[in-house]
Amino acid sequence: MEFLVHIEVLWPAEGDRAEYAKLRAAEGVRAGELAASGRLRRLWRIPGRRANWGVWEADNATELHEAIASLPLFPWLSVEVHPLAGHPSDPERPSGR
Repeated sequence: MEFLVHIEVLWPAEGDRAEYAKLRAAEGVRAGELAASGRLRRLWRIPGRRANWGVWEADNATELHEAIASLPLFPWLSVEVHPLAGHPSDPERPSGR
């Protein structure tokens, strides 16, 4: 099942910059692992913000939550999830489905 996920990082302005840099580096590693496993399919950043939109894949919402919760910055994330379903008029959808 695919999910459209909006994530915003809510790191406090007074937060430790070195700790944030360390967590961001770890976040990049973990995102790479999630991409390699097929959980994180696509990712777009929102210019000027600490935010992104991504297409994630999981068997169910619980698996998705576990994947997102494994991100090192998870305690500082605001996450909005939209489950996706196929549309019969999707131009990328193979005919006969």
